[in-house]
Amino acid sequence: MILEGVDSRTGPSFSMSNRLARGLWGVVWLTLFRPSPRPLHAWRVALLKLFGASIGTHFHIHASARIWAPWQFEAGDHVGVGEGVSFYNMARLTIGDNVVISQGAHLCGGTHDYNAANFQLRAAPIHIGERAWVCTEAFIGPGVTVPPGCVVGARAVMMRTPVEGAWGVYAGNPAVRVKSRVIRDA
Repeated sequence: MILEGVDSRTGPSFSMSNRLARGLWGVVWLTLFRPSPRPLHAWRVALLKLFGASIGTHFHIHASARIWAPWQFEAGDHVGVGEGVSFYNMARLTIGDNVVISQGAHLCGGTHDYNAANFQLRAAPIHIGERAWVCTEAFIGPGVTVPPGCVVGARAVMMRTPVEGAWGVYAGNPAVRVKSRVIRDA
């Protein structure tokens, strides 16, 4: 999908078919997805599925959320996506069951090789494990796996998969584990 050997500062980084598909999706997002009323989650899911997204049951996504390439998007059951979330998924982006992605979070699957003379574009998949919570305005970088049950705190920046493992609370820039997450009975 990414063109190799192209100077990404002056030329296209993606094939014509990819750019056309994203252009068509952009028109659909702008005219049918974005203006849809707040409770029409099923309508937005149908549009995403029309463009190749794989989405489970009880998926709620707000109209202001952006998905760069729906055909590279997969989400499980009982997932909530808040207002203004940005899924810049140049590579596969998967979200497990029972996940919340809060307002303004940015999941970015692309970067550039800043040592390459042509500033080559690179993409890597992102995976959000089940029962995770990506809080308000958090940033998840390319190639990151958020382990199951983890909380990525508000405005935290997670550029690497944490080695400390699942069920942790991560905060800061760069995000570090600040404590464990323990689920209590309600």
